[in-house]
Amino acid sequence: MTQAPAQYPWARQSAGVAPARRPGSVRRTTSIDTTWQDGVASNKDMRGMARDLLTPAHGGSPTILDEATFHILASPIREILAIETTPDHPRLQQMVGVRAGGASRLALSARLGDVRGSCLYQLLDDFAGASLVAGWIWSQWTDDWVRRTAESGQRSTAGKGGVMTDICSGFATGSSALGEGGRPDHVNQSSTIVGPLINPDDRLGWHDMPDQQGHAQRRARRIDVWLSDAGIEAEAGFQDSGPNPLGSRTAIHEYAVRMTVAGDGTIIALTAAPLILPYRECPGASRNVDRLIGTPAAALRESVLETLPGPLGCTHLNDVLRALADVPMLARKLH
Repeated sequence: MTQAPAQYPWARQSAGVAPARRPGSVRRTTSIDTTWQDGVASNKDMRGMARDLLTPAHGGSPTILDEATFHILASPIREILAIETTPDHPRLQQMVGVRAGGASRLALSARLGDVRGSCLYQLLDDFAGASLVAGWIWSQWTDDWVRRTAESGQRSTAGKGGVMTDICSGFATGSSALGEGGRPDHVNQSSTIVGPLINPDDRLGWHDMPDQQGHAQRRARRIDVWLSDAGIEAEAGFQDSGPNPLGSRTAIHEYAVRMTVAGDGTIIALTAAPLILPYRECPGASRNVDRLIGTPAAALRESVLETLPGPLGCTHLNDVLRALADVPMLARKLH
């Protein structure tokens, strides 16, 4: 008999606002906002924004080093129907017709690999995860969102045709997160009321993000990079959230990650704090991130998927970790 995965205390505590920027640091912030054209089973309208901001070590005004935006229209099965970006790219339209997930990331690497490390690349890489989780926000507004989706004839794009068994730590065999046929138990899913991410004492710490109303979801990411005697230090915050009928916001995922990279580019310290997660098995993935210690930070987009596959990882924590591949490049902007 397969042993059920370990359960942990509910992860229901947000980190709150972003910390004030450190002197002598680079901060990357990204956000992807999703709305729907006509209900949960309709096309997704997705708008991404990203910015790299340098805060000088000895005073002076912060400097924007890089910026990017995207506007993607995605089908119910997460295929790119239309795409526009700023800056543009000569091969961008080759992404039309590509489906989110492994296929979109392979296509992105093949067609826009020349801008890897940029804000634009990070945003487009995150299309896969953001489009996967976005529909969750409907659970805050209606009890029958899963039924509506099924009745539309739309097939699930999560897991293996909607079967989630062993896709990640939260859905490991025997998990309380699994319902009939290995599908998610949405009824007993946990979420948490959260406040704003923008620090009122450091409003420049985030790029401008529009107010959201109604059925809308946001994936937000922050990466701070600075130098220490040990090497390169990085701190990341990550949250999937959206408006709720109470007039506040609810989050389904939130992580905080710390990483130290030695002078030779290898990871020498890595920790992940599971702050908000939907099931009691989910935090288990954070215990495995030290398996990445000793690997090159710049290779994280590949090594995370190789080192933390299936129940060893969490789909969304893996997204947090993969984005840290850009930390060495961001650190070079500090010299």
